[in-house]
Amino acid sequence: KEEKDENNEVKNTRIYYQYTTAIPIATALAQTFNEELLEIYGNVVGNEMDIFRVHLWLAPALNIHRNILNGRNFEYYSEDPLLSGKMAAAITRGVQKHTNRATTIKHFACNGQENDRFNSNSLVSERALREIYLKGFKIAIDEGHPHTLMTSYNLINGKHSSERRDLLIDVIRIEWGYKGLIMSDWYTSNEVKIGLANHPSQHAVPNILGGNNLQMGGGKNDYDLIMKSVQEGKMNTINLLECASKVYDT
Repeated sequence: KEEKDENNEVKNTRIYYQYTTAIPIATALAQTFNEELLEIYGNVVGNEMDIFRVHLWLAPALNIHRNILNGRNFEYYSEDPLLSGKMAAAITRGVQKHTNRATTIKHFACNGQENDRFNSNSLVSERALREIYLKGFKIAIDEGHPHTLMTSYNLINGKHSSERRDLLIDVIRIEWGYKGLIMSDWYTSNEVKIGLANHPSQHAVPNILGGNNLQMGGGKNDYDLIMKSVQEGKMNTINLLECASKVYDT
């Protein structure tokens, strides 16, 4: 927290710490195969969310362990979608026992690496997508009912996951019946400049049209692009109202 003088210049900076319980990493939790224990841990998280007035926990992450070199494997439960989905559902139930506290399951989908994650393109057959990469998310939604879901940075078969209406609407909304909020991962449209990138960066407008309800973290560039798209007739106010209603309901 910054304190300023009469000239609006910073004269002092105070740092406030929020100490929380350190629970084991997701991989260790999954090795217990114990849904009751995961629900208890979720309750611990939910209790501390109450204390600090945090509404959304940006977890659990349930991407599949594909490569031992993946820098965020410790956040993910397993190489098995059944186990991953069960664990994510259990910890979600624990968190959401607390009023106005919720989880955000992520990163949907096929986020199998951290290296070059803004520019990676996951080439996946429909069978592998269904049996491995989507299965855990479906289990987590069916059994945990998380209030929110976060898309991933990577492309899936040449198109950003956050822009894939076939996945976000046809599968998640229509087929699975998910009623919660779908948000993007953190970036602003065209913010990510990747040297010799093979693919265009993500963009707020196709995200909205693709089924994302909330652009995170968002900024003036996103606002300008959205308003321009509405003025040009590429998107209408109904699209925006649908997104706003999901934010409000959540």
